[in-house]
Amino acid sequence: MPDRVPAPSAVPALPALPADELLALDRQHVWHPYGPMPGRQEPLVVESAAGVRLRLGAPAEGQDELIDGMSSWWSAIHGYNHPVLNEAVQDQLGRMSHVMFGGLTHEPAVRLAARLVEITPAGLEHVFLADSGSVAVEVAVKMCLQYWRSIGRSGKTRLMTWRGGYHGDTWQPMAVCDPEGGMHELWQGHLPRQVFADAPPGGFDAAPDPAYVAHLREVVARHADELAAVIVEPVVQGAGGMRFHSPGYLRVLRELCDEFGVLLILDEIATGFGRTGALFAADHAGITPDVMCIGKALTGGYLTLAAALCTSRVADGISQGEVPVLAHGPTFMGNPLAASVALASVDLLLGQDWRLEVKRIEAGLREGLTPAAGLPGVREVRVLGAIGVVQLDHDVDMAAATRAAVREGVWLRPFRDMIYTMPPFVTGDADVARICRAVCAAAREG
Repeated sequence: MPDRVPAPSAVPALPALPADELLALDRQHVWHPYGPMPGRQEPLVVESAAGVRLRLGAPAEGQDELIDGMSSWWSAIHGYNHPVLNEAVQDQLGRMSHVMFGGLTHEPAVRLAARLVEITPAGLEHVFLADSGSVAVEVAVKMCLQYWRSIGRSGKTRLMTWRGGYHGDTWQPMAVCDPEGGMHELWQGHLPRQVFADAPPGGFDAAPDPAYVAHLREVVARHADELAAVIVEPVVQGAGGMRFHSPGYLRVLRELCDEFGVLLILDEIATGFGRTGALFAADHAGITPDVMCIGKALTGGYLTLAAALCTSRVADGISQGEVPVLAHGPTFMGNPLAASVALASVDLLLGQDWRLEVKRIEAGLREGLTPAAGLPGVREVRVLGAIGVVQLDHDVDMAAATRAAVREGVWLRPFRDMIYTMPPFVTGDADVARICRAVCAAAREG
């Protein structure tokens, strides 16, 4: 009989820290995203979350709880503490929380990969499960670079994108973020030098501009011999500016990549799983990329997980090379807990009329954000699917805008010159209206 490790006795729960003590420790030790150390703005303490509400550990601006207008950076599409997703985690936890993916496999990861192949654009047949969106982009780039090397075109090492994009904070993703207006300008001169076309003209419903189409063609043609791939965010440029563009430009890029022998990567980390009104933004254009990255809403905001999907052409090309493997393998690749809740989240989304819910939220955002267009300092108001954006003619006073939103009982996270919302798909009409009032209040005071 194998030795058995005795079950440990129950570990007593740690007592909750008072909010002031928690914040003091936070200031001393915790480095928050996109912030200095120590932080200059005191974060709000979240004690618990359910539905679309964040329960605060201490009142802020007279509020004990806030409606989440951000879906926790666009991931919590089903809200918080959802019984279906809770059950998926708890069930898997009773089986195994993790096992290495090298040389082993398990049902949650296999079923998730098969489900993703089923629902993504036709032709994406192979799934690499990664830790985060940035890592998925790293893997996608590595796939494309290795593909060309494997088939004897090792000179194709650069990437092309258009300005205004954002693809993550690790090395290769930073290299294809906007080189001037993005948050990674600090690293210019150190990052690989990529090829940048002009930003696509705005307007989801606008017809493609022939002059811009000609510009894209000229850039791709001029650099075709050195381009491994074109990488763009389809339809919505997220953290680079929350700009919407015509799906027609995606069809143009697909045709140009085919004509000039370049691979096409679509970064759907922010746009995937219904956010724009289509299940994937590529569906608006009716195209299949060579590689597609997904993340954020993949697990419904429960655990970190992302994926890079590719066509058989890419996978077969890599497999025939001098190094016939994709040399990438995160420790937590295919984590069973994350895969289980991701599968439950996808099935939960597709098991309801999610299109109707997104259209309902879109209608509420259009109605509720219309008054913002008349506010001083507002340059533009735009809505697409469950995305609402108020763009100012100046940089947001983040502290003032956040306080204004919190006074309205809503959590928002403005950045640069934008106050925007991406609410969970389960947000009711009254809460959507309240989010819009908070956006308008933040625009007035920010």
